Amino acid sequence: MMPAVLPSDAPPRAGAPRQLAAVGRRYALRRAAAALLPVLAGALLLAGLARHWPGAIPALVGLGIMALGLAAWRGWPLGALPAPAVARRLDRRFPQLEDSTGLLLLSPSGLSLLERFQQQRVASRLAQLVDGEAELLPVDFRRPGLLALALLAAGAGAWAWPAAGPRAVAPAAVAVHFNARPTKSGAPAPARILETRLLVTPPAYTRRAAFAPAQASFQCPQGARVRWVVRVSRPAAAGAPQLEIGGRRVAFRPVAGAANTFATEQVLNASALYRLRFAGTVSDDYAIDVLADQAPAVRILTPRAYTLVPAHGARAEVPVRALLRDDYGLSNAELVVTVAQGAGEAVKFREVRRDLGGALGAQPAQATVGSLLNLKQLGLTYGDELYFYISARDNAGHAARSDAYLVQWQDTARAAGVSGLMGGPKVAPAYFRSQRQLIIDTEKLLAERKKLTPSELTARANELGADQQALRLRYGKFMGEELEPGIGVTAGPETEARPAPRAESHSPIAEDDEAPVPAATPAGHDDHDHEASASTDRNASPTAETDALMQPYIHKHDDAETADFLEPAVKTKLRAVLDQMWAAELRLRTGQPAAALPYEYRALRLLKQVQQQTRAFVKKAGFAPPAAPEPGLRLSGDLKGAAAPRLLAQVAAPAAQPAVRGALAWLAAVAAGQPARPADARRLEPAGAVLAQAAVQHPGAYLAALRDLRRLLADVRAARPPCPDCRRTVARALTALLPPPTPTEAPAPAPDRLARRYFQNLSR
Repeated sequence: MMPAVLPSDAPPRAGAPRQLAAVGRRYALRRAAAALLPVLAGALLLAGLARHWPGAIPALVGLGIMALGLAAWRGWPLGALPAPAVARRLDRRFPQLEDSTGLLLLSPSGLSLLERFQQQRVASRLAQLVDGEAELLPVDFRRPGLLALALLAAGAGAWAWPAAGPRAVAPAAVAVHFNARPTKSGAPAPARILETRLLVTPPAYTRRAAFAPAQASFQCPQGARVRWVVRVSRPAAAGAPQLEIGGRRVAFRPVAGAANTFATEQVLNASALYRLRFAGTVSDDYAIDVLADQAPAVRILTPRAYTLVPAHGARAEVPVRALLRDDYGLSNAELVVTVAQGAGEAVKFREVRRDLGGALGAQPAQATVGSLLNLKQLGLTYGDELYFYISARDNAGHAARSDAYLVQWQDTARAAGVSGLMGGPKVAPAYFRSQRQLIIDTEKLLAERKKLTPSELTARANELGADQQALRLRYGKFMGEELEPGIGVTAGPETEARPAPRAESHSPIAEDDEAPVPAATPAGHDDHDHEASASTDRNASPTAETDALMQPYIHKHDDAETADFLEPAVKTKLRAVLDQMWAAELRLRTGQPAAALPYEYRALRLLKQVQQQTRAFVKKAGFAPPAAPEPGLRLSGDLKGAAAPRLLAQVAAPAAQPAVRGALAWLAAVAAGQPARPADARRLEPAGAVLAQAAVQHPGAYLAALRDLRRLLADVRAARPPCPDCRRTVARALTALLPPPTPTEAPAPAPDRLARRYFQNLSR
């Protein structure tokens, strides 16, 4: 029996491609819904968190944007899901389609006979699946639904929890004094403020709860939001109450749901004075002291500022511990290490940073952080060194850092080198203290003299005197001075206590020198060379014998052959230097370091002047420009327009604090009996502005005086007698604002009669 042959022009089911497209769209929509459910629940949770922590709103908004981006990234490919992808998903899910769903997307004209049979077969089975199945490509909503349910529960809890901020703490009433106007008998009572309440909300980074001040003058952190709530007796024609703060006037706004209640808020970043104004009445001035946020304090506990790690016998590790403090909280800490490797011009630097914020998870106000510097792990070897410091950052973003500390690994190669083993001893010149070092040591001795016994003080002062002597003799060589045998040694004949000086030995060991000892030099003479003895020749001068006798006692340092080449002015100052050094040495030797210090300073000043005078100028070699041509005006002697203009004028110095002095003059006149007039208020108002500025800086010293000045102004405007106590308080405060008077020399007292007769008798 021959099989039935399908005609070549018999098309498959016309609705199969449209069915595949519809299945793909429904699948993409369900996947997008599964991705958006947790996002919407998370948005509810973020809104609840922002209600509790307003300072974290930027971070929460960023987190919400990230969640939306993730949901869009997951759902975007599904929106453009092609029909071949839908066919492949159907083949994997339904085996009865026999992996042939893709044939429904092909034209029958390009298929073979077997492929067309299979196309018709798959089309009929797909129609049966569409009629029998609700969703050919279902989506699992269990995991997204559970996540969304958990986020919804957390968001509901966040919204149900009482929100922090002004609504969590009720404003507290404070006492505010108002200068009320007198009312006539029978007239209705004027509108006034019955109650004033305050609430301070610190910034979010301080992590401090809102509080209600107990007084009208209070302290608050920088950036705090202050809320004033006032309740008035009745509305006034002048309008709502006003807040005068920092030279500005801010109007209160009505509070919804509360009759005759007004409120306003201000964010304070600097200290200021404020007062309330309503219906013609003004309150006293009150101060708000704003406490600025301080930068963190970093103190390294270990190691010391300089640490030398031995090459042998110790582990190449250095523990680092530091104490961090802040007024509100620490957010991050970092250890910055700079490694220096190499020597000479081949030194290389490398920076390593370590995060120490692990111990600051709870953002404490004080914490101890630490780390271990392993020199081998940092790449150091013998002779290398590293520098490190610790930086810290607080919740407000302020940063601070410690000083740089040095850790050096001892270099054994240089100490044990061949040159060190085979080379001879290095002969270094004698150490001389400089005049500046002597001054530093003398000041140090004066600072420590309370802790020293008299014998220790004298011994240390004597050592400084010996150093001063060595320095004086060193500079004395430039003036041709002789070396001194020592303090207290004078010229004279040889005795047992002071034998004659021995001639210079030619051997390193004096006892091994067997050379004949020359005759002793005359007393009081040193061993340097002089001219030969006078000739006893017949041709000698008539005074040869006298010259020969005086030769041992004469020093010919002013001869042209032995004179130095210093200028006379330099010699004069150098002689003055030696005199000052000698005076300082004398007082140091006698245990008077305080008296020696002025002479040491004068010697140092003169030494610097000598150094400046002895400097030589050497012209720098380089390009020498050609001589400038001489124009017609050069060397003509015409100086017109050559001199710079000079304007001379004598201007009197302005009077210091004229407003304060004028107010003080008025107060003195009123105290003397002068009556006060309403026009005198104009003399007090400028002084009130100056006093208000001082009260902002020092509220405790000037705030009470400012209140009394306001009362004085009210009394003067109302033509009432000024308050005596207020006048005294204001006068004291204004007097304290004046600058101190310039000290003047008091005239010398005239001598009395007895002293005059005494001096007259002395002159006889």
